[in-house]
Amino acid sequence: MTRHAAIRQQIEGLILSGALKPGDRLPSEQELVAAHGVARMTVSRALADLVAAGLVVRRRKAGSFVAAPPSEEKLLGVPDMREMLPGHSHAVLKRAVRVASAADRARLGVVPKGARVLALLVRHDSEGRAAALEDRLISLEAVPEAAEEPFAALPPGTWLLHRVPWTEAEHRIRAAGADAVVASTLGMGLEEACLVMERRTWRGDQPVTAARITWPGDRHAVTVRSVRGPLRG
Repeated sequence: MTRHAAIRQQIEGLILSGALKPGDRLPSEQELVAAHGVARMTVSRALADLVAAGLVVRRRKAGSFVAAPPSEEKLLGVPDMREMLPGHSHAVLKRAVRVASAADRARLGVVPKGARVLALLVRHDSEGRAAALEDRLISLEAVPEAAEEPFAALPPGTWLLHRVPWTEAEHRIRAAGADAVVASTLGMGLEEACLVMERRTWRGDQPVTAARITWPGDRHAVTVRSVRGPLRG
């Protein structure tokens, strides 16, 4: 067996056995080189094979992480707004660092009293048209560097995907009428039908972020496709 295949097989075994779980960070290339006494090219090839197999995802400047199973990623994944919206652009409308209120703590999950959060209101546009309004809280206990991030180049959700691997996500989808802020931002009438997607993510037991994304009801849909395998008798 070649050296790169042996490294790939070892990591693959840890993933398939559950010793490494979705969202877990793999050792860096430098660490793998030192551990196995091989050239960096050998380690890179092993990681590339794992990426091609769908077992590992690589995030620029963040490292390599265990990928979620395909079915989990499609149904319960955390999407990138830039990929969802053609001609995507965004604008940060409000931003505030504050001590988490009781409502903030309830929304995020278990956050210590006195902990700070970053509150953001972001408009997402598609081809120059307002498409969604994002109301997000980020726990600065989990991601302290977010306090200084302007989110000019990347929207908050995308920035977090690149920086903080999540291990658990919770989704809630509901219908609602547009309030005054949503109506004025998205060019809708008051109480016009909206689709609201609420999402919370954790890294281990630590809450990372809670996002509430509101879409005009006539411009967005959620599609879930389930496939059953052949019956076995």
